[in-house]
Amino acid sequence: MFTSLLPGFALSLTLIMAIGAQNAFVLRQGLRREHVLPVVLVCAASDAVLIMSGVAGFGALAEAAPWFGPLMRYGGAAFLLWYGWRNAVSAWQGGEALEAEGQSTGSLRKAILTLLALTWLNPHVYLDTLVLLGSISAQYPDRLSFGIGAVLASFLFFFSLGYGARLLAPLFARPRSWQVLDAIIAVTMWAIAIKLLAM
Repeated sequence: MFTSLLPGFALSLTLIMAIGAQNAFVLRQGLRREHVLPVVLVCAASDAVLIMSGVAGFGALAEAAPWFGPLMRYGGAAFLLWYGWRNAVSAWQGGEALEAEGQSTGSLRKAILTLLALTWLNPHVYLDTLVLLGSISAQYPDRLSFGIGAVLASFLFFFSLGYGARLLAPLFARPRSWQVLDAIIAVTMWAIAIKLLAM
């Protein structure tokens, strides 16, 4: 079991640690201490569905439906360009700082809908989970254990990112730190979008 579970865990953790739209959003929510549990659960549950689908052999979806790849690519790029613009405007305007723990700046519904878009409209998520993890799992004797290891890595990462972000709270008590974070997020979103459009 462990000969398949540990490689699944390690590979998933390596893939998920790359800076991207989803991770940036979770970090931001964690810094705000806003809707952290639902946000990390949605991320981890989405990953679990995709990973286990890939392990179960659904990575052939792109081959069976030729329109699926371009749809995800252009839809994801459009969303990332828009989301990057929002963060760029926020970075330009500034004035935001992390204040009282109980302060709320957005509804749970808005946070979850944004997160679902960042997750499910990102073609890289499908490449990493359905295609890459799905195909690599075939090399191990116990595909289910490989998938479980990958899912465990996802849960560990998102909970660590969401709840560990509060350790950075003193830094983000300064408005300038939020401007820098928003600028980094904007550039990251645009870079991913450009990469998608250039594929």
